[in-house]
Amino acid sequence: MRFFAIDWHVNPILLELGFIQIRWYSLLFVSGFILGWYIFRYFFKREGVKLELLDPLLYTLLLATIIGARLGHCIFYQPEYYFGSVQGFLEIFMPWKGGLASHGGTIALLVAIWIFSRKYGKSNGFDYVWLLDHLAVAVAFAATFIRLGNLFNSEIYGNVTQLPWGVIYSLRGETLPKHPTQIYEALSYLILGLSLFSLYRFRLEKLYRGTLVGIFLIVCFGMRFVIEFVKEPQVGFEENMFLNMGQLLSIPFVCIGAFFLYYAYSQRISARAKSL
Repeated sequence: MRFFAIDWHVNPILLELGFIQIRWYSLLFVSGFILGWYIFRYFFKREGVKLELLDPLLYTLLLATIIGARLGHCIFYQPEYYFGSVQGFLEIFMPWKGGLASHGGTIALLVAIWIFSRKYGKSNGFDYVWLLDHLAVAVAFAATFIRLGNLFNSEIYGNVTQLPWGVIYSLRGETLPKHPTQIYEALSYLILGLSLFSLYRFRLEKLYRGTLVGIFLIVCFGMRFVIEFVKEPQVGFEENMFLNMGQLLSIPFVCIGAFFLYYAYSQRISARAKSL
C-alpha cells in the first residue's frame, strides 16, 4: 500500500534571458567547484601552501571533470552511437546535450592531479597522494551538488517503489513512484564529505597520507555499487546484466581505495604538507 508519493515536476531551467538559459544543474555544478575552492583555500592556509596555486588547481579540476565525465559516458555507455557516425562523434563535444559519467570524471581527475603535482608539488611541499587526500574532501561535497542537479533534471532515478518517499517524475512522463536515487547518493556523499572534513579538522596531526582518499574511494563507490541495484538502466544493454556498467566500474575504484589505505598504514607519511 502506498501512503505517500511526491510529484516532482520542477522545471530544470532556472532562468531564461533571451537565448541564454541558466539551468539548475549548471548552477549546482559550478557551486560545487566554488565550494571546493574555499575548502582548498582553508587547506592551503592551514598547511602553508601558496594560495597562488588555487586558481590553476581549480581550472585543472574543472576541465578534467567535464572532459573526463563526458568521455566516460561516450566510451562506457554509448560507444556505438558516439563513435559510429560523424554526427555522434561531433556530439561528444556537446556536453549540454546530456551524458556525463562520474567514473570518467574520476579517472580524468586522477590523471590531472598527477600532472598538477608533477608541476607544482616538489617546490611546494606536497605530492600526488597529498593532493588526492585533500581533493577527496572537496569532491565529496561537489558530488552532492551534482546529484542534486540530476534531481532538478529529473534524471538518473530508480525503479518503481512502494516506499513512502517514492517520487513521481512526471516531467519525464512517469506515473508511478520511483526510488529518488539522486537523493540517496547526494545524502551519502554529504555524510562522507562531512566525515572526511571532520577527520581532517580534528585529527590532521595523526592522519597518514592516503587515508582520506582511501576512505573516500571505498565509501563513495561502495555506496554507488549498492544504490545501483535500485536504479533504472541508463542504456538499453544494461537491462540484461546482473551487474550494470556503473557497478562494474565501481569495483576497481573500491580496490584502489583499499590500496591507498594499505599505502597509508605501511608508509606512515604525515598527511600534512611539507612532510615529504
